[in-house]
Amino acid sequence: MFIVNVEGAIFKDDKWLLIERSVKEEHAGGLLSFVGGKVENTGDSPNILESTLKREILEEVGIHIKEIVHYAGSSSFTVDTGINVINIVFLCEYLAGEPYAKSPDEVESIHWMTKDEVMDHVKTPIWLKENMELVASVKSKIESKTK
Repeated sequence: MFIVNVEGAIFKDDKWLLIERSVKEEHAGGLLSFVGGKVENTGDSPNILESTLKREILEEVGIHIKEIVHYAGSSSFTVDTGINVINIVFLCEYLAGEPYAKSPDEVESIHWMTKDEVMDHVKTPIWLKENMELVASVKSKIESKTK
């Protein structure tokens, strides 16, 4: 069995919204991350991944994203406690609101960063670097189709 986790790589202009995870977090506390969280059993629900993503973004940083999100990639990992996780990353475009650490038990701070800043930051784990490459590639493909 797996826990399913969704993450939103939110962009606005040429910057990405990153959070520094609270040191209280069981997994990757104190590191940079995209915004996201676990999918919960809400009964029969259409678009459960997308609705979870939007709920988590609003709960953690208080902003809204545009309706359409784009699948970027997925991976699996095992946390220190032995729990298996499937992680699904979506490309999201910022819509409205001023981001802030709405859930301090989960979010230490908020940062708008360029891709290079994310890649060079000391608190960027390898999996975030890999996911940053994925979402930047998807964003580039989408932008080339709309030109």
